[in-house]
Amino acid sequence: MRMSNTKKLRAHSLNVLYEDNHLIAVNKRSGDIVQGDKTGDQPLNEIVASFLKAKYNKPGDAFVGTIHRIDRPVSGVVLFAKTSKALARMNAQFQDKEVQKTYWAVVKNQPPQTTETVTHHLLRNRQKNKSFAYAHKYKDSKESSLKYEIIKKLDRYFLLEITPYTGRHHQIRVQLSTLGFPIKGDVKYGFDRTNPDASIHLHARKIFFAHPVTKEPVEIIAPTPDEVIWNACD
Repeated sequence: MRMSNTKKLRAHSLNVLYEDNHLIAVNKRSGDIVQGDKTGDQPLNEIVASFLKAKYNKPGDAFVGTIHRIDRPVSGVVLFAKTSKALARMNAQFQDKEVQKTYWAVVKNQPPQTTETVTHHLLRNRQKNKSFAYAHKYKDSKESSLKYEIIKKLDRYFLLEITPYTGRHHQIRVQLSTLGFPIKGDVKYGFDRTNPDASIHLHARKIFFAHPVTKEPVEIIAPTPDEVIWNACD
């Protein structure tokens, strides 16, 4: 059967968190993909480009550079560049680990420490689209570290604030699972059931960086999804 090249579209109301002449940040919904993949679903970078084209009545396509990505079932702030200069400079900041990212995660099991910095060695299996965490270094493994802190106790869950110090494939998901507290809804990494909307309770809460042109500090905070458990976290 011949597959159609037509992208599958989802009704989308873009939630813009920040915009200037060089950058635009949006609050990604769970289920959106940041860049195109084999699913054929319309990616967020194309949705942002269409938004900018319509907003500014551009005769041609709007430039939108993808600076970073978050996983499909994850919600939260995603930053795009509106110029090639901003894209190159922000890519350099990410490569030099000058961008600070903060995530919120809802987990069922209580972590043993109120706050802790942990390090694992991650191996990625591309066929399974999954990473595995080990205590010791293996060939081709990559050192991955993060800090977690319990910031709220809910009725049956715990809200953690996560500061990743590296940017590995599925890093937060696999490291928290390895520690014994997988993220709610994340059956790939050990939670016992899915969320009804196929999301996981991991949210890119905040990003902090130096503006690529003005050099002024920029902090962007993404509100959590309008959902019962997330609403209890605020």
